[in-house]
Amino acid sequence: MINVFLVDDHELVRTGIRRILEEAGDIVVVGEAADGDEALKAARKAEPDVVLMDVNMPGMGGIEATRRMVRLIPNAKVIALTVLDDDPFPARLNDAGAVGYLTKGCPAKEMIEAVRTVHRGLPYVASSVARKHMIADWQGMTSTPFQELSAREMQVAMMILDGQRTQDISDALSLSPKTVSTYRQRIYEKLRVKTDVELTRLAYRHGLIVEQGR
Repeated sequence: MINVFLVDDHELVRTGIRRILEEAGDIVVVGEAADGDEALKAARKAEPDVVLMDVNMPGMGGIEATRRMVRLIPNAKVIALTVLDDDPFPARLNDAGAVGYLTKGCPAKEMIEAVRTVHRGLPYVASSVARKHMIADWQGMTSTPFQELSAREMQVAMMILDGQRTQDISDALSLSPKTVSTYRQRIYEKLRVKTDVELTRLAYRHGLIVEQGR
């Protein structure tokens, strides 16, 4: 099971997210808080694997709370939650230690997939977030072939790198298997690779993913 901690100043939002996550079957919400201070106190006892952190909260905001959370619980993976997909904070959240970025309006399946992805040690970027904000800032890249991918292509590529099958990706993103296959082909063409193995090697080479144990 993946233990998740929710941080949002709106109780209705937390209730909705809890319902979405716990319907997944492999995720359990081990605690929640309405602000950063409360989150830091409660999360220490809950020992979550993943923290969903609202960016805009009264008192201690999401950025500072994220910075303190990753110091307090080094193994916890923080996913930042924001209302807008053009929020100006991605780079600052990355610097604070967040490894994922979601909008609150994302599909339920995408939220579940984000939790599973960061739990496996991979970053996750919401499909609605502008690529120009994320690829360079989030991955710490300068010039790489992956910058040629659209936001959706990047999302599919990360799921392929995570070892997910076409049907898994189809279900998570609410796309037809044929559409997923089309995205896969576009990714191959843009990155000049022919197989998932070559894609993985390219990702290692450019620091998009790291080998287990490093």
